[in-house]
Amino acid sequence: MSATKKVVVFDYGFGNVRSAERALARAGADVEITGDFDTAMNADGLLVPGVGAFASCMKGLKEARGDWIVDRRLSGGRPVMGICVGMQILFARGIEHGVQSEGLDEWPGSVEPLQAPIVPHMGWNTVEAPAGSELFAGLDADARFYFVHSYAVHDWTLRTTNPAIRAPLVTWSTHGEPFVAAVENGPLWATQFHPEKSGDAGAQLLTNWIGTL
Repeated sequence: MSATKKVVVFDYGFGNVRSAERALARAGADVEITGDFDTAMNADGLLVPGVGAFASCMKGLKEARGDWIVDRRLSGGRPVMGICVGMQILFARGIEHGVQSEGLDEWPGSVEPLQAPIVPHMGWNTVEAPAGSELFAGLDADARFYFVHSYAVHDWTLRTTNPAIRAPLVTWSTHGEPFVAAVENGPLWATQFHPEKSGDAGAQLLTNWIGTL
């Protein structure tokens, strides 16, 4: 039996860290909530939650040196997972109320307002996962996940031209219009929805992530 994986839920003041901690523990990880640089760097997996405004999350993350941690972990091929706004800040920029804020730029693209009859998108929804997804392995096509957001990424522009490098796997959902619901890109995975609030389906998804660490 493999050793239990150590996962850090990065605490920078913007995220449901306790619910994430409980969900990860349920999925079999050894979990610690901390903003400590070295602990976050050395964990098997780093989970970056996020709630609220894009610009505020980025400010909090930088003040906690989280931008350095994410960049250095990914440079070394060490797994990072973003959730909700923790996913959004991985993109190049966020646009809220006409104001553009810089993101971590791990992926090109903009986080922009959802164009839908009802905003925020709050509640359960299905997703369209691509063939070969490890994140959604073992989950039915009609599995539902819990979303709470008013902004999203509507266009995926990153393309892989090197056949030796696996292209990112992008999962989509629809609320008024299609948007990116999850990404699997080497050591960097992310979900727009909240797996920690998504019942058994979310638990399976987190188990899948932990199994890759």
